[in-house]
Amino acid sequence: MTWLPYLGASKELKTKPTQHSVRELRGIGINPDVIVLRSDVPVDDDVIGKTALFCDVEKEAVVSLVTADTIYAVPLTLEDSGFGAWLVQQLGVTELRTAADGLAPWRQFVKELRREKPMLRIGLVGKYVELEDAYLSVKEALIHAGLAAGWDIDITWINSEEIEKGRELDRMDDVDGIIVPGGFGYRGIEGKISAARYAREHGIPYLGLCLGMQVMCIDFARHVYGIDEPNSTEFDISTEYPVIDLMPDQRDIADMGGTMRLGVYDCHLVPGTHAAQAYADLGYGNVVQERHRHRFEFNNAFRAELERNGMIFSGLSPDGRLVEIAEFAQHPFMVGSQFHPEFKSRPNKPHPLFLGFVRCGRTPHGGGYRRA
Repeated sequence: MTWLPYLGASKELKTKPTQHSVRELRGIGINPDVIVLRSDVPVDDDVIGKTALFCDVEKEAVVSLVTADTIYAVPLTLEDSGFGAWLVQQLGVTELRTAADGLAPWRQFVKELRREKPMLRIGLVGKYVELEDAYLSVKEALIHAGLAAGWDIDITWINSEEIEKGRELDRMDDVDGIIVPGGFGYRGIEGKISAARYAREHGIPYLGLCLGMQVMCIDFARHVYGIDEPNSTEFDISTEYPVIDLMPDQRDIADMGGTMRLGVYDCHLVPGTHAAQAYADLGYGNVVQERHRHRFEFNNAFRAELERNGMIFSGLSPDGRLVEIAEFAQHPFMVGSQFHPEFKSRPNKPHPLFLGFVRCGRTPHGGGYRRA
C-alpha cells in the first residue's frame, strides 16, 4: 500500500514515490503482487496504468483506494474495483456464492450507517481523550450499538483530569449518556469517580468498563459511608476502606503479570436485572463468556453493605466469588462490568451491554428517556 501525493498547483497525482518504494522492496527480494494506491482524490485509469507499467504488476492488481467516509466502506470499494474477482482467479479457488450475495448484508449495513438518524450524545470520560484512538474499540462499539438502536452517536470527549480541576463537569449536562472506559494508574481517577457520581445523582445512563465499574463502586461506597475514604488499593494502598483490592491469593505475587486476570471467563447473570435483560434481548442465556484484562477486583467485604443500600451485583463468577457486573435497580441504566464488552462488539452484532446502554439514552437536551 502506497500514498499518492496530490499536487494542487498542477492538479495531478504523483506515482514516483510508489515506483521508488517498489524498487526498494525489490532490492531486498520482495516483489509485490498487488499495489494499493491510497489517495484523497479519485485515481484515474491513466495513473493506474502508469503504476502497473513502471512497477511491473498486472493492471488488475493495481487498486485505487480513495479515502472513504467510513472504514466499513473499504471492503465494498475493494470489491467494486474488481480486486475480489482478481484475487479469486489468482488463488484458483471456487466461489461458494457470488460476491453480490455474500456482501449484500454488508452493503445494507453501510447504507444504514450513512443514513441520517437522530443524534445521541455520549460523554466519554477518560485521561487519554486527546488521542481518541486510545479508546477506538469503545468508540466503534458505541457506533455498532447506536446503529442497531437507530441513533447516530456523537461522542463528547471529556478529560477526567480537567474534571478534577472543576473545568469540565458542566459538559456532562449536555450528554445523553456517560461511559467510563478502562485504564490503569491514579491520574484522572477522582475525575472518573466524579463522573460516576454525576450519572448516579442525575439519573443519566452510565456504562462503566472495567475501571469504570470500579470507580462506580468507589463512588457509591463513599456515598453509603458518608466519607471520601473508600478507594482502590491501586490508588491508595493505605485506605481503610479498600472497596477495590487484590484478591488475597494475589497479594504475595511479586510479578505484576502474575496478578493479571486475562482471557475469557464465564459470567452468571442474575435474572430480573438490567444486565440480564440486555443479554436476553439478544438471545443470550444466563451464562455468558466475556473477556478480561485487569488486576484488581471488587472486595467482597463490602458486598453486603452496598447491597443493603441499593447496589445489585448482577453478574458473578461461577463460584459466586468474583463480581463481574454491578448496577442499580433504581436508575434508568447504571451498569458497570469488570470485563471489557467492547472487545466482543461487532459491526453487525453489537454487544448487549452497549446496546442496552444506548437504548436507554436520553433524548437530546434533557427531553426524558425512551427505549429504542
